[in-house]
Amino acid sequence: MAARRLDASALRDWAHAAVGGLVIRAEEINRLNVFPVADADTGTNMLFTMRSALDEANQPARRGHDDVERVAADLARGGLHGARGNSGVILSQILRALADVTASAAADTGGRLADIDVVLFAAALRHAVGLVVGSMGEAVPGTIVSVLQAAAGAAERSAADGGDVAIAVLAATDAAVTALDRTPEQLDVLADAGVVDAGGRGLLVLLDALAATLTGYAPGRHEYVPHPAVGGPATGADDRPPPQFEVMYLLTGCDADGLDALRGRLEALGDSVAIADGRAEAHSVHVHADDPGAAVEAALRYGTPSQIQITALGAGAAPGRWTRRRAVLAVADGDGAQQLFAGEGAHVLRPDPDRPDPAAAVTAKQLLQAVIDTGARQITVLPNGYVAVEELVAGCTAANGWGIDVVPVPTGSMVQGLAALAVHEPDRPAVDDGYSMARAAGGTRHASVRVATERALTFAGPCEPGDGLGIAGDEVVVVRRDVGATARRLVDLLLAAGGELVTVLLGAGVDERVGAKLEAHVRRHHLGTELVTYRTGHRGDALLIGVE
Repeated sequence: MAARRLDASALRDWAHAAVGGLVIRAEEINRLNVFPVADADTGTNMLFTMRSALDEANQPARRGHDDVERVAADLARGGLHGARGNSGVILSQILRALADVTASAAADTGGRLADIDVVLFAAALRHAVGLVVGSMGEAVPGTIVSVLQAAAGAAERSAADGGDVAIAVLAATDAAVTALDRTPEQLDVLADAGVVDAGGRGLLVLLDALAATLTGYAPGRHEYVPHPAVGGPATGADDRPPPQFEVMYLLTGCDADGLDALRGRLEALGDSVAIADGRAEAHSVHVHADDPGAAVEAALRYGTPSQIQITALGAGAAPGRWTRRRAVLAVADGDGAQQLFAGEGAHVLRPDPDRPDPAAAVTAKQLLQAVIDTGARQITVLPNGYVAVEELVAGCTAANGWGIDVVPVPTGSMVQGLAALAVHEPDRPAVDDGYSMARAAGGTRHASVRVATERALTFAGPCEPGDGLGIAGDEVVVVRRDVGATARRLVDLLLAAGGELVTVLLGAGVDERVGAKLEAHVRRHHLGTELVTYRTGHRGDALLIGVE
């Protein structure tokens, strides 16, 4: 099969494949992370940075971009604004290099750029070396810089030989593997810990994803595991304790002289300083320091900081830092739902109100942060229909990389989440408890009622704006003149297969009388069945209904 061109479509597909590769490899990369700080988050940070880049390229306003330089610019913008940690800042500069080179090529031709050829690919890697070194302040042998330099050199040789871009990508990948294996020889802290460089391993994931996108062949890689030298891993060049906080922010209004002065100030305050040049946009600033306030205040002399993030280093994975052994994290929408789940002992994550699709209202980043905030070593997650599958997988994988055991229970609605929570026993082994909760959720049939917003033809017949739609699974099975009538008919259908308990959650703006009439209907027509109603105030569906 002929190799694929690296056009706009392939570039998007590469970003998607890169995210998938980092999801799979995040925990492995985290275990390799001993330099510059052994905080076990390189894989997680690269994953979230690449996800941010992909999200930007997939925004509805961006999906129509079919010229490669605009897609590259989208990826670079998302990577810069979503950069997480030192490794995320470095990754954002690799994406920026691709954007710079393609933009320059498009300007030279006076039009849109159809694809990235072998010369542009080699130039992008070489430009990335310069940007990464510039963001770090110096080139440290044995780090991602060494791996990136080797990949750039191989791509340049391939371009000189007249190869195509796919051949150059494969050559760069092979060179990256060789350079990665040599990193312990270049950096003593890696040799002492028996690991290769974590950032370099992450770069190899990105190159492998690009090779697979263009050739259809995914190189098989063994898992890189630590092999500590005799005597155990090194503690570093000296015995000073590592800084306590990671500080990140975006900085606008700062010129080149100001960036140099800021770097000097931050290096005096801490270490792991990285400043990513965002072209005409904000600069991404990263530092590890004991005084996070001073690290932020330093920026005020040179520009305007925003999107400030301060994270306690090692708070997630350090032994003995857990405040509890087990916890349940439930995603719940509405004030009433929050009170309901919290009253049953669950930690509650509220969906993002600015995301229009309730099924994708929680991102992997938000999920991970909520998992960490519980302070528990083992977490049972109830997504309740608000977390897309890929976000759930990414968030849980990242949490595992932080040393947290996460068990997601497949709850597609808050009514299933309540059923699962009802059988939760914190003293039971996690596997047994997770199985029992999943079984309770699976045994709860769930449906919803929503209000039609336009005229349409449904599986159950035509509907008009304002009609009630009864939805089971992904199909409209009931259409009635209002929400109450729809709910009564929908409950009749659900109870046709039997049931002892009906749980009804009333959404925002739904009249209490709807619940009262539904309760009277069940008493009259379904003897022996109990119905309970809660005012949750959730958005979207007018009613959520569960039958056990």
